[in-house]
Amino acid sequence: MHILILGAAGMVGRKLTERLLRDGRLGKHDITRMTLQDVVTPTKPANASIPIDVVASDFADAGAAAPLIADRPDVIFHLAAIVSGEAEAEFDKGYRINLDGTRYLIDAIRHAGGGYKPRLVFTSSIAVFGAPFPEKIGDEFFHTPLTSYGTQKSICELLINDYTRKGMLDGISIRLPTICVRPGKPNKAASGFFSNIIREPLAGEEAVLPVSEDVRHWHASPKSAVGFLIHAGTMDLNAMGPTRSQPWIASRARTSPRASSGCPIRPSSASSLAGRATSSPTARSSSASPPPRKRLTTSSGSTSRMSSAASSQANVTSRFFTRMRS
Repeated sequence: MHILILGAAGMVGRKLTERLLRDGRLGKHDITRMTLQDVVTPTKPANASIPIDVVASDFADAGAAAPLIADRPDVIFHLAAIVSGEAEAEFDKGYRINLDGTRYLIDAIRHAGGGYKPRLVFTSSIAVFGAPFPEKIGDEFFHTPLTSYGTQKSICELLINDYTRKGMLDGISIRLPTICVRPGKPNKAASGFFSNIIREPLAGEEAVLPVSEDVRHWHASPKSAVGFLIHAGTMDLNAMGPTRSQPWIASRARTSPRASSGCPIRPSSASSLAGRATSSPTARSSSASPPPRKRLTTSSGSTSRMSSAASSQANVTSRFFTRMRS
């Protein structure tokens, strides 16, 4: 089996690659080859027992998709995208990458000919839904996205459903929640602060909480996200009918009740928050021995060390989540 991962240099892409190489199989099929693509060159795994090609290309270029599927990968994991906050701030870039890139991909599959019909696993988002939210989101809950990012993901879902209905590919879209805790520096996702308020205090740094303390949100760990993708790549989709979109959500969590301006997070509070917001073993073990200085501030109580860029992002996030709750 040949597997293609688009967006392989990202956090989830790297972890998916590691898991597939470790398992050596996807479902009942041995993995015999992998292609890893991203806008930057993905790191080629060392000591792999199968051929692995790494490709650096702009996924949204009209001619980028055809070479990627020229060798007809059996399963395509489509993780390539720009995140919610960036898609909202940069309108043209968001539609170019999140929508046009996907359209070029499925059109390349369509025109490949010879009965080529790969499994396409598309990473959609809970941003396709519109507020107000019920306690549980059912399969029939309406799609009225409140952001450009959610709109782009929703359009891609519909395209994949239609191409699947027409027999051009075997697609499924999974609506991922916020994945946390993400390592490293914050990205431009509107929900990125959910990782920040766990990761930064555990490293002895201040974090900004740009939303009300009673905000509730959906989360999954990186390990769970990889599990969702693998399940989507192997499950029998025939029983689903023409609608190939699934909301896979691991947990729902509140922001910390101690997340008030200038309030230090004690070890017990930090550990409790990490346990509620993610199933990541790393986050839980880190919280057992937190560094001595841990402080969380709201956007209204942010310190002078908060950069103007961070302040701007906090304001965007606050407006976004206010709209999501309305």
